[in-house]
Amino acid sequence: MRHPSVTSARAAYVSLALVVAAGAAACGPKDNDANGSSGDSAPHKGGTLTVLNSDPQTDFDPARLYTSGGGNVPSLVFRTLTTRNRANGAAGTKVVPDLATDTGRPSENATVWTYTLKKGLKYEDGTAITSADIKYGIERSFAPELSGGAPYLRDWLVGAADYQGPYKDKKGLSAIETPDSRTIVFHLNKPEGEFPFLATQTQFTPVPQAKDTGTKYEEHPVSSGPYKVVKNENDGEHLVLERNTYWSAAVDDQRKAYPDKIDVQSGLDSSVINQRLSASQGTDAAAVTTDTNLGPAELAKVTGDKELAARVGTGHFGYTNYIAFNPKVKPFDNPEVRQAISYAVDRSSVINAAGGSALAEPATTFLPDQKSFGYTPYDLYPAGDTGNAAKAKELLKEAGYPNGLTVTLTHDNADNFKTSPEIATAIQDALKKAGITVKLQGLEDNNYSDTVHSVKTEPGFFLAAWGADWPSGGPFLAPIFDGRQIVKDGANFNASQLNDASVNAEIDAINKLTDLDAAAKRWGALDKKIGAQALTVPLFHPVYKRLVGKDIKNVVISDWTGVLDISQVAVK
Repeated sequence: MRHPSVTSARAAYVSLALVVAAGAAACGPKDNDANGSSGDSAPHKGGTLTVLNSDPQTDFDPARLYTSGGGNVPSLVFRTLTTRNRANGAAGTKVVPDLATDTGRPSENATVWTYTLKKGLKYEDGTAITSADIKYGIERSFAPELSGGAPYLRDWLVGAADYQGPYKDKKGLSAIETPDSRTIVFHLNKPEGEFPFLATQTQFTPVPQAKDTGTKYEEHPVSSGPYKVVKNENDGEHLVLERNTYWSAAVDDQRKAYPDKIDVQSGLDSSVINQRLSASQGTDAAAVTTDTNLGPAELAKVTGDKELAARVGTGHFGYTNYIAFNPKVKPFDNPEVRQAISYAVDRSSVINAAGGSALAEPATTFLPDQKSFGYTPYDLYPAGDTGNAAKAKELLKEAGYPNGLTVTLTHDNADNFKTSPEIATAIQDALKKAGITVKLQGLEDNNYSDTVHSVKTEPGFFLAAWGADWPSGGPFLAPIFDGRQIVKDGANFNASQLNDASVNAEIDAINKLTDLDAAAKRWGALDKKIGAQALTVPLFHPVYKRLVGKDIKNVVISDWTGVLDISQVAVK
């Protein structure tokens, strides 16, 4: 995965699956109708879908976005070589063709990937989409003024490390070949069996060079999807999409594109969003949110109302909240100290601090509890529900701290469920029972991020969280534990600064696999191997609950994004 910026990570906290009532899992509306029709009628074209969000859909340029960014609003305008399967649950973790005829053909030990475009692909102005447009779209994503997208291509493509984009380097990337208008070939530095996942990222969106307006392109990007941008006010605060008449379902079997119009309204207070969705008056009856969860108090109110409960979405995005250790800082250089803390943690109190069991599930593995990640159950330092203070004290004595010790836990002062003061306090209280005095160091959001993600200032003990760009163990484990991804002069996410040759070698070996099921099993085994070093303490996997308007139909929510898929939604 990418290192998750605050914005992109927040956009990922949107996992959702419609339920009969809060806490009862399902994949569709209350009657489990496959069409999400709530028993009244089949979904049909027409109407306006309203999206009510807190965060603006900023930087609406395929070079600057992640595929998951913005609750998949971008995928209505930007098509890519491959895409996620638009299906409920685990079926939605599969890669499927989008602009391409297949998910890619590997050769030379998965260092070369070839794609062929479908016939009949057109932009919103009726001109043909070509392989050269995809190559150019990727190249412009390297321009410094268009930064913000996924960083993988700079690392993966041959000769791309220092490339500065087509505005400065007219030669382009020789690692991308377009032998004809429908064929594109990628040459990689090393085997990457998960390249089809990467090809879902918005950097793989075609951009016609003649229509490229640089940093102003976001105001009116040329659509390759079922909708085109007709209004973009205040950098995505108000985004209006209407039908692209040149889009054809014959060459796009993933997007249903039922509504005639999609009105994205952002910059709203979360409580206002939930109130509007709850009331479902006027246009709000045909509204959804892609970034606003129900809080504990709101959830309690909704649960007591059968009609509202039937409109609550519940689900899981691949995300883990954890304690991070920096073994370069004493006493965390001692494995027994790290193990003692692992035993002492009271996950029940942590979950309560995160909003309760309806909003968080205990975690003892770093990988999320989903098959696509390669989840392999383990609990190497069993603390039970409330912590094992006796075992923690025993380990502290062995580590040379028979009378306990004092440590500092760094957290974010922001009121969020990731690294909040409430979670820090719950850990402080639990560790006190084991003789560990915890001093809390709360930092403001930007200062927290800068501090914990710098090798020079990284504390020894802090709260962290990680989510995946695609549903695999690779983008989950590699950025956190691959020693070659330690960044000494920038944003570093390998907090433990682990540089284990055997771990690095296994990451390389798994990356060669194009059999994703086989790869998943090995990611799970690697997770357990790394877990034995007690470099992190997994705390919980968030659970997300969202309301939808009463006239929303055809709800599809995958385990890839966790987001209600706007491309499938219909309105009454």
